[in-house]
Amino acid sequence: MKKTLFIIRHGETDLNKRGVVQGRGMDTNLNDHGRAQAEAFYQAYKDVPFDKIYTSTLKRTHQTVKQFIDSNIPWTQYPGLDELGWGIYEGLESNDQIKNEFVNILGKWSAGELHHKFDKGESPLEVKERQLTVLEKLIEVNDDKNILICMHGRALRLFLCLLTNKPLTEMDSFPHLNTTLYKVEFDGKDFHIVDFNNTDHLKSLPIRFE
Repeated sequence: MKKTLFIIRHGETDLNKRGVVQGRGMDTNLNDHGRAQAEAFYQAYKDVPFDKIYTSTLKRTHQTVKQFIDSNIPWTQYPGLDELGWGIYEGLESNDQIKNEFVNILGKWSAGELHHKFDKGESPLEVKERQLTVLEKLIEVNDDKNILICMHGRALRLFLCLLTNKPLTEMDSFPHLNTTLYKVEFDGKDFHIVDFNNTDHLKSLPIRFE
């Protein structure tokens, strides 16, 4: 049975704005701009007849799709959709040392060393393993036609690799901003991206000068 997935990243938080490392262990709220992004997405897609909403367990995803949830669409939280855990670097202000550590580990992942992770963090392979639970729900035979999924930046990249059968080493081929939309169709066998990194709904927001 054909299904359409509307997969978005959560709206902006103050830690996003400040460039602070924000992973699975940081349960932060949307800021004013993030709430405006969520509202803009809602206005653009409120007429889509969503059958289900899937989010991570973190409140920034709940807040992003709150208006859809409040319209009584069935909603499930999945730990599999949580952000990758960045371990000891979560909550830290970015500096040259941290930037170098991230460049180093992202380089390892691109080279296929997907088991690497920061101390107390997660590897891409571990995130993929917990995302498989969500994939199993998506391919179930049921009456769901339109599913709204709200998750996180790095996890989103890994999830799109999983859905489209791309190697995880190509995760960075999926760019994103806050509330970026990837629209993905499932034909009963395979997933196909039909709308790539769509941010058209954000054009309604005023330009910020910071």
